[in-house]
Amino acid sequence: MDTPNASTIRPSLGASLARIVRDSLRISLELFKIMVPVVIAVKVLQELGAIAWLARPLAPLMGLVGLPAEIGLVWATAMLNNIYSGILVFASLPLAEPLSVAQVTVLSTMILVAHGLPVELRIAQRSGTRLGFQLGLRFLGALAFGAILHTTYSSLDVLQEPARMLWQPAAQADTSLTAWVIGQARNFASIFLIILGLVAFVRLLERIRATEAMNRVLGPLLRLLGIGPTASTITIVGLTMGLSYGGGLIIHEAKSGSVSKRDVFYAVSLMGLCHSLFEDTLLMMLLGAHTSGILWGRLLLSLAAVALLVRLTRRMADPAFERRLGRSVA
Repeated sequence: MDTPNASTIRPSLGASLARIVRDSLRISLELFKIMVPVVIAVKVLQELGAIAWLARPLAPLMGLVGLPAEIGLVWATAMLNNIYSGILVFASLPLAEPLSVAQVTVLSTMILVAHGLPVELRIAQRSGTRLGFQLGLRFLGALAFGAILHTTYSSLDVLQEPARMLWQPAAQADTSLTAWVIGQARNFASIFLIILGLVAFVRLLERIRATEAMNRVLGPLLRLLGIGPTASTITIVGLTMGLSYGGGLIIHEAKSGSVSKRDVFYAVSLMGLCHSLFEDTLLMMLLGAHTSGILWGRLLLSLAAVALLVRLTRRMADPAFERRLGRSVA
């Protein structure tokens, strides 16, 4: 039997690398088309002081989750901008008394569920799900998770000691528009490199048949959640790395037609409620949050929420389901 020589392996490897780069560029461009205008719009709102104005309606809701009214500004900033902006506001916010570990855990969990909404909801919309539904799911989901954690911690009288921040974000020395543009350019470059690595990693998993093994292991849970095997790898990427990356991959797969609309809807819903389990969880631990809420509570509550969503929609006919909860991918 003939064995492949170096001359046949190199073109095959070169073709694979070229495909990975092409797919990464295509995915990145799809994301950047969404992110650039949204980032600019959020920057304009921030400069106009609109975020503080939008935070006012959240003040009464903070009492439902055991937080002071002024914490609404922290959550509003994180929802409209990103987690890091919310942390900066939290670190500089004058409070009458320090928050307890339970309170910081509740706030952190709510931020992890609902943050960066302008960008992430647009990504979810481009993947084929309705923006309004995903907005309601994440906003109400964050409030529900916060209320459940607050009630649990209060009833058990745990984590009531004052929280201790392990890290204080440094103030940005240069706040000029030029510095902001350079910072955003670096962010986009980092996103492309991460997507390049993710695409290569997914291709490697497919080559060594690791995706088949993961599908066998996660099959029962994924079936319970209504997520088919074609979307399992992408869902795992979103859960571990973040919605921007997992969402970018699922936009690509949805456009190719290899993932059903139901799988897209359930996968995006799960990734919306629970994503970036490693990086974001560690970030919130630096604020003094406890893993019982920001990791295990968020993961279990998200799985339960999506399982309930599947149960409520399972008996709907396909046309009705897609008309009410999804849309065709442009």
